[in-house]
Amino acid sequence: MNRLAPIDAAFLYMETPSSPMHVTGVIILDPSTMHGGYSFDAIRDMLSTRIHLLPPYRRRLLTVPFHVNDPVFIEDPDFDIDNHVRRMAVPPPGGREELGEIIGDIAGRALDRGKPLWETTVVEGSADGTVALICKVHHACIDGVTGADLMSQLFDLEPDAPAPPPPEEEWVPDRVPSDLELLAEGGRDRLLDPLRGLRGIGRLGATVVRTASSALGRDGDERAPALPFTAPKTKFTGALTQHRSVAFGQADFEDLHVVKKVFDVKINDVVLAACTLALRRYLEEHDDLPDKPLISMEPVSVHGEGTQEGTNQVSSMAVRLPVQLDDPVDQLLEIREDTKASKEMHNAIGADVLRDLTQFAPPVLFNRAMRLYSSMGLASHHRPVQNLVISNVPGPPIPLYCAGARVVAVYPFGPLIEGAGINITVLSNMGNMDFGVIGCTETAPDLWDLADHFGRAVKELRAAADAVAAG
Repeated sequence: MNRLAPIDAAFLYMETPSSPMHVTGVIILDPSTMHGGYSFDAIRDMLSTRIHLLPPYRRRLLTVPFHVNDPVFIEDPDFDIDNHVRRMAVPPPGGREELGEIIGDIAGRALDRGKPLWETTVVEGSADGTVALICKVHHACIDGVTGADLMSQLFDLEPDAPAPPPPEEEWVPDRVPSDLELLAEGGRDRLLDPLRGLRGIGRLGATVVRTASSALGRDGDERAPALPFTAPKTKFTGALTQHRSVAFGQADFEDLHVVKKVFDVKINDVVLAACTLALRRYLEEHDDLPDKPLISMEPVSVHGEGTQEGTNQVSSMAVRLPVQLDDPVDQLLEIREDTKASKEMHNAIGADVLRDLTQFAPPVLFNRAMRLYSSMGLASHHRPVQNLVISNVPGPPIPLYCAGARVVAVYPFGPLIEGAGINITVLSNMGNMDFGVIGCTETAPDLWDLADHFGRAVKELRAAADAVAAG
């Protein structure tokens, strides 16, 4: 029995009916390279033979009675891979819109907490002959880095690569403890660390002091970092529903690299600039363009930087997206300066701020507060904390195969949080930048338009870079 670290458990407490806290990855496969042709059983068997390489896939969540402590994971004695691997067909005509509807439906449904917190749906019947694997895993089990590592266990370097060797030791499932045992174990752990909450409060107080000192200590000519609750209201910054829409696409990574080199910026700055230009076009079309920057919350990996325990080693920083500017180069250069200020603030605060926040409130109060906030639609009645979330995840630079099928694309989709009805996640993959856009259907319609704008924005930035390089 392994108790979840507070920051991992926080993703469980944040979950509400309208805001499930899982991440979704869609792997597009070309089955023409599969030995003997395409077979659903081959994909299922591939997952089955690699299950020992995917530790979260056999762990079942148990809640401690009365929430006296964080939940625990056990090795599920009732694990059955057939409870997690499903098969379906995309409806005619089998294009990207039809596949997107399936992804949105799957992404909008919470995982069953009575089983290990993952599922994979194999979607056949696409018009182009590809097969899609829609992989969904709860955020309590993975973050961006560990999710990419987990996904890599499904890939091979060659289409006819041999199956991985079996585990050296036979897997032994756990006995399901009684409620009394869970209560006693949880109470004992709490008694052994009675000051956890007080330490969290102390560290959080110190973080507030560091944040204020960093902000107030800037010279008059220094750029102030973006702060929460300074975002303008838009149509997608309100309360969420359970409905999800998605869109996805690819951009040429070489285009982003050229822009980076010419304008002396980071790849992430180019991604944010493409998002900014795409959002400006999208908001203009919906007559919803604000006269000030949007605020994006960007997850930041802190693996090896802080003292966090648990799977999720993540912090975050706020970044301004200057949608009020109409020139893409001006947007890019503004973002370059703003990300510098945000990174300085993030470094001043420290890598453990989310850990401290998760220890501030008792679990049951945290969860009930989130559910009350969601059910009352309070996100629509105050200034937004942020407008959206943008994540940039490194991916594989080389061709890969899954069950012998060539990996064509990997589209990532993160969770939505109350008040921020759009999430854009990008992943570098074999010379491309694969991206996924997910939003609340009622507040963020026409996401295919936004995705198409992103692709065009990358090309527009590349054209600007070529013009500068040509003198």
